Amino acid sequence: MKKRVVYSTVFGAVLGGFCIIGAIQRLGYTGNELFIIALWYNRVILGFVIGLSGNIVIVKGKKNPVIRGVILGGVIGGSFFLSSGLKDINGFYASIVYGLLIDFFVTSVIGSDINNSLHSE
Repeated sequence: MKKRVVYSTVFGAVLGGFCIIGAIQRLGYTGNELFIIALWYNRVILGFVIGLSGNIVIVKGKKNPVIRGVILGGVIGGSFFLSSGLKDINGFYASIVYGLLIDFFVTSVIGSDINNSLHSE
């Protein structure tokens, strides 16, 4: 689990860097500094939560990380979107896609806690 959390958190931080670039292009930097930092932090939190979610099964099978990532991306990104006064809809959509990418990548490379516990028996 520790490896999964580290990988997904780092991946979230890297994707957050892309969000910073996109947000600056869409909204500008001046006057949006706090929003941009909070957007990056939101991606780090998204990665961390996805890292912890390796044992959650929403649907059985290979689609689980995709669906789980989309749901977690939507919930975590949605909370940021709502708390920012609906300021950046593109950032909300990116959160859903990033949730999918983080969970799919980390589950493919590291595995889920369910898969790891099955292999260790």
